[in-house]
Amino acid sequence: MVDRLANSEANTRRISIVENCFGAAGQPLTIPGRVLIGEGVLTKLCRKKPKARQFFLFNDILVYGNIVIQKKKYNKQHIIPLENVTIDSIQDEGDLRNGWLIKTPTKSFAVYAATATEKSEWMNHINKCVSDLLSKSGKTPSNEHAAVWVPDSEATVCMRCQKAKFTPVNRRHHCRKCGFVVCGPCSEKRFLLPSQSSKPVRICDFCYDLLSTGEMTACQSARSDSYSQSPKSSLNDASDEEDDEDSSD
Repeated sequence: MVDRLANSEANTRRISIVENCFGAAGQPLTIPGRVLIGEGVLTKLCRKKPKARQFFLFNDILVYGNIVIQKKKYNKQHIIPLENVTIDSIQDEGDLRNGWLIKTPTKSFAVYAATATEKSEWMNHINKCVSDLLSKSGKTPSNEHAAVWVPDSEATVCMRCQKAKFTPVNRRHHCRKCGFVVCGPCSEKRFLLPSQSSKPVRICDFCYDLLSTGEMTACQSARSDSYSQSPKSSLNDASDEEDDEDSSD
């Protein structure tokens, strides 16, 4: 069915509409063979709080952006190649339900659908697209993924030293390797993680020590279940605030 739609006028028109919604600041999305599979609003668990984001699933990429005017205008476009994506379901807890992790080498995060049926449809379609891409290319699934950042609300003290309390002066930082919320003194070092940046990025002392000795896998965070814990904030906030991908911390 995807192959049949690839060069159809209706598909070309739908993709053009998505391009226009992102405006001149967005990347061109129309290329031969690309098909728009589906779209919808998902709640993305950002660093500060959950935020509504518009997502578009194509047969080769996943695109999302901030909602400025629903169905008419979006900004801060992000494009994720599906070949690099793996997804994992998240258990329901509190207000955040019907969620799963989207994991890539450069960035990983949690999203939540409005219903269990919607979640199932998104996950099935994403998995089908990834499977088809890997089958055609002969590549193997990516086994390296960026850590999912622990939301600020989950840490009142540094998750490494367990002593430093966070205040307006003593700010929270995130280790780019494990995703933990850490204090400044526990994350003064930088390390080159080529999949995430061309420049050395902030990591905590614990991960730095392991990376420096070559024990890279030991500092991977196993905190997938923690992202089903609900920060006490609205899930319908669609304000055009800076997302965590724009944060330097």
